[in-house]
Amino acid sequence: MKARVAAIRLKIPDNEAYTALTALRRLGVEVGRLERAEVWILNDSGNADDFGQRVERNESLFNPNKHELDVLTEEHPRDGEVWISEIDAHEHQVRVQQVNGGRRYVAWRLFAHGHVPAAEAAVRDAVEKLLCNPAIEKALY
Repeated sequence: MKARVAAIRLKIPDNEAYTALTALRRLGVEVGRLERAEVWILNDSGNADDFGQRVERNESLFNPNKHELDVLTEEHPRDGEVWISEIDAHEHQVRVQQVNGGRRYVAWRLFAHGHVPAAEAAVRDAVEKLLCNPAIEKALY
């Protein structure tokens, strides 16, 4: 069993990300752009070559009309990114062929002006001020 990571994000305008972006700017967080994705770390017993295609076939996770899928090579957030989950989150059953459950996160990826990932200090500031409710959620950097 191998842990594989799928990041599913909207290719249509993301109103939630836009609202969070404007709120972060009002709160004084230096951010030029913000992306939101649903990240799944899935327990996969299948072939890595067709992992993305198997995830895309699950209509409850992925709609080709509105989603884009990135298969990530690491089990942790990328530069400028934080993954948020519930404190006592459990594994979910996921109907993907050859997958035996997985964990779900909401990923927020912050960018400075341009396409450069935001500095870690800006990410931590955004988490503290808006992106994570520490009473019920935890942040993974």
